[in-house]
Amino acid sequence: MMADVVEICRDVTKLNNKQIEILHTLGIVCQVASDLCQGQITIYTRAQKDNTVAIVEQVTPNTSFYQYRPNEQGETLSAMEEPLIWYVITHGEEMHGQREWTFGKMVQMHAYPLYDETGEVFAAVSFEFHRETTAESEIRLDTAYKMLCNAPTLAKQGPFQPLSANDGILIADGNGKVFSHNHIATSLYRIIGVYHLNGRYLSDRHLNLRFQEPLEDCTTPQAAEFKYRNIMLSERSIPIVVDGKVVRVIILITDITELKKKEKELLVKSAVIQEIHHRVKNNLQTIASLLRMQARRADSEQVQAALNESINRILSISVVHEFLSQQDAETIDIAEVAKNILDLLAQNMLAPDFRLQTVFNGETAILPSEQASNLAIVINELVQNSIEHGFKGRSSGLIGIDISLDDGDCCLEIYDNGNGLPIETEKKQRKRKSLGIQIIRTLIEDDMGGEFTLYNDGGARAKIRIPQEIGGR
Repeated sequence: MMADVVEICRDVTKLNNKQIEILHTLGIVCQVASDLCQGQITIYTRAQKDNTVAIVEQVTPNTSFYQYRPNEQGETLSAMEEPLIWYVITHGEEMHGQREWTFGKMVQMHAYPLYDETGEVFAAVSFEFHRETTAESEIRLDTAYKMLCNAPTLAKQGPFQPLSANDGILIADGNGKVFSHNHIATSLYRIIGVYHLNGRYLSDRHLNLRFQEPLEDCTTPQAAEFKYRNIMLSERSIPIVVDGKVVRVIILITDITELKKKEKELLVKSAVIQEIHHRVKNNLQTIASLLRMQARRADSEQVQAALNESINRILSISVVHEFLSQQDAETIDIAEVAKNILDLLAQNMLAPDFRLQTVFNGETAILPSEQASNLAIVINELVQNSIEHGFKGRSSGLIGIDISLDDGDCCLEIYDNGNGLPIETEKKQRKRKSLGIQIIRTLIEDDMGGEFTLYNDGGARAKIRIPQEIGGR
């Protein structure tokens, strides 16, 4: 659906709630019906103005060429502009004919009435084709119309997967006798030794073997997958039920061999990627351990401090890889990363008697792994600076992280209630020789095209904004 049917109905029609609900259910099955008959479906109903109709639904098929035309949902047309449709709505009779699609170009049009629960005609559905109809296409058209008439029941069992040009289609009557099929169904059933589909019954074990219930008796859709030699096939059944009785059954059969191969490859790839992230995390932690040993042996306090800073940077990246090793997606919630980094730094840098309060506020912000790694380093630098320089001479302090989404941009604010930054202008801030600040600016401004601001407000405060194409939700 291109637009919300309920919304359109309330804006441009006089339909009651029950009639609007029926049109909503039609939207659930319209795409499958359009794919089945290989024609464009348009649903009309009376508009608010007298002698006018409104287009409330319009769907084009995935299984056949249909020349592009802008979607007309929500438009109102006079009875003179759509005489066939107006006749169907006012007289309740189906009409066949031609309509001008564009200047000088005609299409085949079949229009049918749609009824509400009281039996009143409240809408009309048109099927449009760029080709002449054949006996086979007439069967599909009739079946598609029956689907729409049965939409309230079918919608409870949906949503339905749209058809594709690779689907085999087989249609049986209310007695379970097959009377229509396409050439793809012929080819796929031949693979499993089923020939001459027309005239067979759904009770035939070759057609019914894989479903849990007999197709001729089942009133709800079924689906089954099975392997024959080296080929994987999928079968779906959609029964059309009127007054509790099956009047038609649609069987869809699809070769899903390549799809299953791709799924298996993706599962293997995902497992390999997770294992790689796990090993990277372990290697980073090993490097951090080696640097920690080196720091303990260093005689210079400056060397020890530099090594400890490097250790924390490495461990902040390992936090990201730890998350990636535990999930399939290559995206991370940056709030979880921030919490882990803060806990990690508190363990490694805080004096035992220092009381640190942490505050986390804001929305969930999901980032790709590359950006999450960059932000992990940035958060590490800012929190490390707060712990190392912001709370000198104090026995307690607060560090907070706020995350928000503004017009799709990901915004982080990291702050403390410590001693604040040295008094200097923003221009001087940019010229500071601090390696940590240089790292932050490079990652945020150069690598991610974002903005970084550092200032005092009851303590040190940093604002980070990442453009919409980088951050996500």
